[in-house]
Amino acid sequence: MEQGSEHPVARSIVEKTRAKGLSLDKVTDFEAIPGHGVRSDVNGKFILVGNRKLMNDRGVVMTEEVFERAMELQGAGRTVVLVAVDKQLQGAVAVADTVRPTSKVAIETLTSMGIEVAMLSGDNRSTAERIASELGIQTVFAEVIPGEKSVKVKELQARGKRVAIIGDGVNDAPALAQADVGIAIGAGTDVAMETADVVLMKSDPLDIVRVILISRSTRRKMRQNLWWAAGYNIIAFPIAAGILQPSIGLILRPEFAAIAMSGSSLVVALNAISLKRAKIE
Repeated sequence: MEQGSEHPVARSIVEKTRAKGLSLDKVTDFEAIPGHGVRSDVNGKFILVGNRKLMNDRGVVMTEEVFERAMELQGAGRTVVLVAVDKQLQGAVAVADTVRPTSKVAIETLTSMGIEVAMLSGDNRSTAERIASELGIQTVFAEVIPGEKSVKVKELQARGKRVAIIGDGVNDAPALAQADVGIAIGAGTDVAMETADVVLMKSDPLDIVRVILISRSTRRKMRQNLWWAAGYNIIAFPIAAGILQPSIGLILRPEFAAIAMSGSSLVVALNAISLKRAKIE
């Protein structure tokens, strides 16, 4: 079933299935239900794979044994995917998110830079809060279906916040477009990368810190060059126009003016090139 889905949880289930050497049957009439799961026919049986809301909406009969075990796993901070065959609940698959080694350092660094970090997740609240607590994230939006991600971004913007969002899936594209800055993961989907303003070539959370540091350094260089160019012209133009000639006999000859202008451009260019030495680690 999960072969037809691009969701990270789906990919995890497929990879585990292959690692166990299990055969994957042919799936027909496949349908992805955003924020809920998937449905299709497999060997003449109607299969549902997804969250509890999907099962409730489709009238699946919940067996007490599977339901209690699923709730136990979910309470331990795992994402639980329920499986129903012909509207009978048959089992559950529990997936635990693993935190990248550099995630906590990245979030601590962003916080020290005065940037508020929030988690926007479609996982159940216990799973999202477990990961957020582990990483030191204070703001958590859990159980958010794909269509609501851009709405959450709008809510933050309505509070006067400038929002940057990081995503990698098709469902993240509307939120990436809505954010002030959309950042896509290079290993993500083409739709996410086309929608985003910035694309990270790797999946390292520390690259987000590097992007911000490079952006701040670039803006600082732009301001320095702007002030240099404005100050130079404010001084040089009146001299070149001969305003000081009557009083002190100072005038800027055309050949010297050309040299001075070239020197100004050289200073601005060298200042911009110095970005190569910017500290981004």
